[in-house]
Amino acid sequence: MTDATIYRITFVNRADVYEIYARRVSQGGLFGFVEVEEILFGERSKILIDSSEERLKSEFEGVRRIFIPLHSVVRIDEVDKAGRGRISSSEGTVTAFPLPVAPPGAKPKKE
Repeated sequence: MTDATIYRITFVNRADVYEIYARRVSQGGLFGFVEVEEILFGERSKILIDSSEERLKSEFEGVRRIFIPLHSVVRIDEVDKAGRGRISSSEGTVTAFPLPVAPPGAKPKKE
């Protein structure tokens, strides 16, 4: 991994889908979490202001690294260049990852 490597991380947080760009992504030291460091933001334009990216900047201001629960990650892509981060509504666009859950009242099988 070189310093030029950039990742696009898409994850669900509450009722929103976050798409952020970062230089470092790893499994991290906390079990079940993805560790993201060096979050990147697009260049500021004085003419056009993206409210979604401004919201991301204010939310992650002063944050050195974030830990995202593994089950919240939708995808991680290695990309050529950073784009604009954004927050969008997850309504109708994201399906939760299926978890193995026993139905109510089910008893384990005896072998």
